[in-house]
Amino acid sequence: MTLRIRQERIIWYWRPRYHNKSDLDDKSMTGNNEKNLSLKKEEIAVIARRLEMAKTKGDLGDAIAREANLYSLADLQIIGGRLCLEVDVLPEPYRSRVRPFFHKQIFGAHHRLLLMHRSNQFSHAGEPIRDREIFEKFCMMIPEGCFTWDEHAERTPFHYSPRHRLFYYLMAAFTMFVLDQPGHPVGMPFPGGFAVEDRNGIYYCLIRDREKEVFFSICNFCPAQQIEENAPALSER
Repeated sequence: MTLRIRQERIIWYWRPRYHNKSDLDDKSMTGNNEKNLSLKKEEIAVIARRLEMAKTKGDLGDAIAREANLYSLADLQIIGGRLCLEVDVLPEPYRSRVRPFFHKQIFGAHHRLLLMHRSNQFSHAGEPIRDREIFEKFCMMIPEGCFTWDEHAERTPFHYSPRHRLFYYLMAAFTMFVLDQPGHPVGMPFPGGFAVEDRNGIYYCLIRDREKEVFFSICNFCPAQQIEENAPALSER
């Protein structure tokens, strides 16, 4: 997650420290490391293709739940630890305001996913997936998106791997393409007084169309619509 200054206003977005695709082919990465990296990426690509094969929201929900069930408690603790580190670098009071929304985005979605799966709700969800073209582009992005940062350059007490990054995309796929909700929860605040809004079932977000140069950002696939900075916030109307 990074704070960006744009037009004298701070805007955040989830952006891990990342390297370019060309860095993956650096000459310093040789032998078993390069081979293992390729194998890991291919494994994630297989999962992404499996998701892409889903025809209905129910199919997709079941496919995501099967993958999510493979994550252990230790995995979830690592994902939670990384999330805490990302939020801890934000300034107060914004940090305290936004922290519960990031928790809801990841672990709230995870809880709801498993609840729907175990109660067999996906078997009754026969609606087609929203905007098939965008969904397929999202699935194609996942393998590269999971490898867009150099974890070896970060000093953390745990090993945050591309597989853990995949969990983030699995929860985003569930939220955006099964529930048809924004990737970031309604009410999530932005510096400047704006937040993700629900206006009679239509979602609006300040940064929806502003992450196009960041190919791995979930904002590019979100069902929310763009709201302009000079538009009144919901709380002001």
